[in-house]
Amino acid sequence: MIKSLEVINYLGDNLVLELRAPEKTGLYIKTITGIGPGKATINTTDLASSDGGIYNSARSEIRNIVLTIGFLEGPIDGVYKTIEDLRQKTYAYFPKKRFVRLIFHTDNRDLYADGYVESNEPEIFSQEETTQISIICPDPNVYNAVGSSVVDFSSVNSLFEFPFENNSLTDNEIEFGSIEPLTNKILKYEGEVETGMTLYIHPGQALTGFSFSNYETGETIAIDDSKIVAITGRGILARDSIEICTVRGQKYATLTRSGLSYNIINALKGDGSNKRPDWIQLYKGDNIFTYSATTGSNNLSVLIYYRIAYEGV
Repeated sequence: MIKSLEVINYLGDNLVLELRAPEKTGLYIKTITGIGPGKATINTTDLASSDGGIYNSARSEIRNIVLTIGFLEGPIDGVYKTIEDLRQKTYAYFPKKRFVRLIFHTDNRDLYADGYVESNEPEIFSQEETTQISIICPDPNVYNAVGSSVVDFSSVNSLFEFPFENNSLTDNEIEFGSIEPLTNKILKYEGEVETGMTLYIHPGQALTGFSFSNYETGETIAIDDSKIVAITGRGILARDSIEICTVRGQKYATLTRSGLSYNIINALKGDGSNKRPDWIQLYKGDNIFTYSATTGSNNLSVLIYYRIAYEGV
């Protein structure tokens, strides 16, 4: 059950509409449409000599969320004086053409959808005044509102246990633990829709021959060292920062060095037989990721950031 709807406009202003406490804002939600899984377009080819057709592809349509909001009769001290005040409040939080984020707080999870206000059409000359707000969301998915999840390809190994004595030590340094890079990791993705990720690579020394793969699907992103040299003038160095995003519609790859950022998307490739990179996706369940490098793999930090995507609220 939806408990409340939180609205954040393009200026960062926040409005919370509680379904069971509309007197806090003077606004109450009558209906919300467009927050389910939505509709998919299935592309097929008809067979000329037999019944039916052949499946080609499928895609999800953009999401259209429509809110019908009513105005409480007032006034309510400290909240509003007239219905006109409430109507103008919706203009402030749902300005036409502007970005808006809707966060749905439910019994099971908190989800958000990003969109742009298509229209805000009030019924001014009616006994029960309302307004209908249409929001177009180019991304049909909704996402976990908690924020991005992180997977770190490293582990901390304990090097001693208490109690201990230091009488035999020849110097004053005691190593409590060491951070060791892991070249493989299992990521359990709990979303309902496959999604991309952002890969962060931070070398502690010169790095060559880097490759990152989904072990089960074989999807691979590798870095062509010769093209890095052509783009930046040198290979991948210690303290460089590489960021690769595989999210559909947002794909990019950058290398940052000494405060300067380079577009290195043309330096990405696939495995040995594939010149193009595979834009690796997360699939529901366990995803086994692995990386390798010709040099520099023992002093390398690799992290994955991703958002959990769902079909609907």
